[in-house]
Amino acid sequence: MYTKLRGIFWAAVCLAAGLLGALCLYGPSLAESAERAGAGLPNARQEWDKVMDGAESLGHAYGILGGAADRIGQSLESSRSALAELIEQAEKERLEAERHRQSVDGLVSASGSQKQQASDALEQVLAGKLGDPIGQTFGQRATIKVYSLKEAGYRGYMAKVKLHDPTAVKLVLAQDQAENKGETTSQAAKRTGAKLAINGGGFAKQNGKLYPIGITVVDGEILTFNRTDMSFIGFDKAGKLVGGELKTKEAVRKLNVMQGASFVPTLLENGKKLKVPSKWANRREPRTLIGNFSNGDLLLIVIDGRQKGYSNGVTLEEAQTKLLEWSVRDAYNLDGGGSSTFYYNGKVLNSPSDGRERLVASSFVIMP
Repeated sequence: MYTKLRGIFWAAVCLAAGLLGALCLYGPSLAESAERAGAGLPNARQEWDKVMDGAESLGHAYGILGGAADRIGQSLESSRSALAELIEQAEKERLEAERHRQSVDGLVSASGSQKQQASDALEQVLAGKLGDPIGQTFGQRATIKVYSLKEAGYRGYMAKVKLHDPTAVKLVLAQDQAENKGETTSQAAKRTGAKLAINGGGFAKQNGKLYPIGITVVDGEILTFNRTDMSFIGFDKAGKLVGGELKTKEAVRKLNVMQGASFVPTLLENGKKLKVPSKWANRREPRTLIGNFSNGDLLLIVIDGRQKGYSNGVTLEEAQTKLLEWSVRDAYNLDGGGSSTFYYNGKVLNSPSDGRERLVASSFVIMP
C-alpha cells in the first residue's frame, strides 16, 4: 500500500515538473499570441458589426423587393382578369357580328331571291302578253330583250333593259353639241357604238339649228336649263330612272343626275296614273315612251302612228293603261310624232311617220 502511494506521489511530481518546464519554455510565445489575439479582437468585432449591418440592410432591401413583388403580382392578376374580360367581351362581339352578318346575308339572299322571282314573274307577264323576244343581247353592261308590239290599231317595238353598269345608258346630243343641225337616232347609235337607241327630248328649231328645250344633262353636266314647265327624264349615278318637274338646278344636282332630257308629260308615278294635261289628252299619235318596271328594269317603247291601215298611234291615256298591265312603275312621254325612232342591232325597226328618220337634237342609247 505504501509502495503504491509513493509511486503515485512521484508521478504527480514528475507531471508538475513537466508542466512547469513547458510553461517556462513556451509561456512567452503563448503570451504574445494571446496579446496579439486580444489586440485584433476590436477590429474583428467592427468587421462583424459591419457584416451584421449589411445583413440588416440586405434584409430590409429584400423586404422592400418582396412588397414590390407582391404588388406586381397583384397588378398582374388584375391585368390578367381585365384581359380575360376583354377577351370574353371581344368573343361576344365577334359572335354578335357573325350573327348580324348572317342576318344581313340572309336578307340580301332573300332580296336577291325576291328580285329574281319578280324578274321571273315579269318575264312570264311579258311572254304571255307579247310572246317571245324577237331579239336579245347579253352584254357585260346591259342585257336587252326586244319585243314586237301588235295591238288593235297600232304597232311598235319595246325593249326591256337590265343594266349591269349604269354607264351603259347615255343621252347623246347631235354631234355632241347643244346646238347643231341635228342627226338621226341611228346615226347617233352608230357613232357611239350603241346596240339600242330611241329618240330623246324635245327641241326647237331656229336659223337651221336644233336646240334642246327644257333641262339637258350629259355626263353629269347641266347643258341647258331654259324651261321648267316640262317633265325631266333622266338617270342617276346608279342608273336609276329619275325625273319629274324640277324647278332648279339644285334639284337636278340633288338627284345625282348623269344623263337626261325633257318633254311632257309624266305618265306614271309609283305605279299610279297622273292626269294628262288637256293640251295632250285623247290625241292618237306616234309615241316614244320610257320607264321602269316594278323590278327596276328599264323599258323603251316606240309606237308608230299616222299610218292608216298599219298603225294609228295611241293616246297617252291608252299608253298609261297598257303600261300598268305590264307592271310598269314610272313612265314618261318623250318627243313623239315624226321623231319617234326605235333602233336595234344596226337598223331602225319601226316605221317613222315621215317615211324616213327625222333629224333630232338628242337620243337615249344603250351600250352593252
